[in-house]
Amino acid sequence: MNRKNPVLTGTLILTTAGFITRILGFFYRIYLSDLIGAEGMGLYQLLFPVFGVCFSLCCGPIQTSISRYVASSVANETNCRRFFHAGFLLSLFLSLLSSMALYLFAPQIARYILLEQRCAPLLKIMALSIPVNSVHCCICGYYYGKKKAAVPAFSQLAEQLVRVFSVYLIVQVMLSRGKEITTMIAVIGLFTGEAGAMLYTIAAYTVTRTLRQIRSATAARNISYTQAGANILKMAVPLAANRLVISILQSVEAVMIPGRLQMYGLTSSQALAIYGTLTGMAMHFIMFPSALTNSIAVMLLPEVAEAQSLNHTNKISRNASVSLSFCLSIGILCTGIFLYYGMDMGVLFFKNEMAGQFIRNLAWLCPFLYIATTMGSILNGMGKTSLTFTNSLISLIVQLAFIIFGLPRFGIGAYLVGMLVSELTLCFLHLEAVKKSAALSFQPFHQLARPLCAFFLSYWITQTFTGSLYRQFPFHPMAKLLVSAGAVSGIYLLLLILTAGWERK
Repeated sequence: MNRKNPVLTGTLILTTAGFITRILGFFYRIYLSDLIGAEGMGLYQLLFPVFGVCFSLCCGPIQTSISRYVASSVANETNCRRFFHAGFLLSLFLSLLSSMALYLFAPQIARYILLEQRCAPLLKIMALSIPVNSVHCCICGYYYGKKKAAVPAFSQLAEQLVRVFSVYLIVQVMLSRGKEITTMIAVIGLFTGEAGAMLYTIAAYTVTRTLRQIRSATAARNISYTQAGANILKMAVPLAANRLVISILQSVEAVMIPGRLQMYGLTSSQALAIYGTLTGMAMHFIMFPSALTNSIAVMLLPEVAEAQSLNHTNKISRNASVSLSFCLSIGILCTGIFLYYGMDMGVLFFKNEMAGQFIRNLAWLCPFLYIATTMGSILNGMGKTSLTFTNSLISLIVQLAFIIFGLPRFGIGAYLVGMLVSELTLCFLHLEAVKKSAALSFQPFHQLARPLCAFFLSYWITQTFTGSLYRQFPFHPMAKLLVSAGAVSGIYLLLLILTAGWERK
């Protein structure tokens, strides 16, 4: 199975781990929101733009570079390891510098950039997780390039399990001693989770390296460490510059939202509470199904890189077309689920009507978000990193315009509309860029009308049968939500499977 279709196998492994991880993370978010409240969640979310900047400098671009060059050198194990070692050392060096800078200048960053002095001690704890994260990312990048998704998948599980249990244990100890629970506990959990993932990936790499029989190069000459490092830098530097600009703009966006909400007439606490509810609660529901599309995107990058190195354009076109069809199907299902059941999700899971309203409003993002993710990965696999940067930059500028001009006048609704417009823009730009490099097949009936009809039919069937069921038997509201959403999803997927041959006929 792995030899015949590594993309499918890797996607299944990553998706399974991703769903388990997101389920754990989802309940962890509920647990955190009960502990530190909406305002505390807002403070916690303010940290991530800073973390994103550090990640863009020393982790993400090098992980992508390692994955691509390992995939293109898969026939030569020596070259694969040299690309990995060169990228690993570079990432570790940069991460140590970033960690020191963040730790030393945390008070200034909190006061002058985040505009919230309470973030200073939180940033110092977060700084410790940056080198740990770089080690974890580089090892995962190596395995993604080899199209072996098991180690990265289990590292996700290790990270989430360690995070949840460490926070739970620390909270129990603090409560037994009568100490106050603050946002600091969430940042400590972030560090312990990253440390757990790092230890697991190091152990896994050590074991597999010991058991693996190193093959000598046959079809290609061995590359030197200097050449490997130069190649890694050649791809990582523009990619890092691109992501850095994107991360800075995202940081500006995150910092501006509470301030612009205050200009709308809210207090600082109200603005942080709304921001925490939106990003710390509602967005996690919207992003939950992306465990599947993100897994596809991760596995597509090395697959496209290998196909391009072999000049297999038809393979790239086929992968892009299948990904588009799949993302549309999943996106339409998720949009419908969140529209019809979003309010119940917010009230039942978070005891927050605002979260439910946000989930419903953000439901329209799903198809465009998932398509943009997979198409962006295909473009990166083809080495078109500057194009993905340009498209992402345009999308962010659109969203910033809504924040700057819309938030003070219309409130949080302007930001929600801006998210939809910017994601739609990014999706369209990525699709056009892929179409210029590889033929992209699109059948409106099979890929759009068929899923829409399948969803409305599945929803009607579910409402018809569950309505009488709920009248006869007393169901807990949470059970009703899970049964209804699960039934709609199951019937929808069954209808898509049954009608899959209509296109060929």
